[in-house]
Amino acid sequence: MTRLTPAAEECDTACSGTSTTTDLEAIKLEMIDDQSAIQFADWFKAFSDPTRVKIIGALLQRELCVHDLTVLLEMGQSAISHQLRYLRNLRIVKRRKVGKTVYYSLDDTHIEQIFLQTLQHTKHG
Repeated sequence: MTRLTPAAEECDTACSGTSTTTDLEAIKLEMIDDQSAIQFADWFKAFSDPTRVKIIGALLQRELCVHDLTVLLEMGQSAISHQLRYLRNLRIVKRRKVGKTVYYSLDDTHIEQIFLQTLQHTKHG
């Protein structure tokens, strides 16, 4: 990975910008608000952990219980439950209880679409 030097990331001192103040104000009005930006970043942090990515990948196939996920990921139940709780708090996965068994699935089709698009992008280059 090449790193940019600080000078390469800054405008030349003579640069007066590429847009008018009116253009920049219009862009600013359309920008994501601070709270949404925080939620967005938190949501993508969920994808920063390989275990959570594997859980989501497994749940793409079908609804699974905690035991199924422990077998698939070869991890303890407590570790899997911790990750599922994290994902549930972000509304990435949802649960359904049948008797004493809790089944997990992806919260909605947006999760699947975003996950698959991101996976496709990582395999692209």
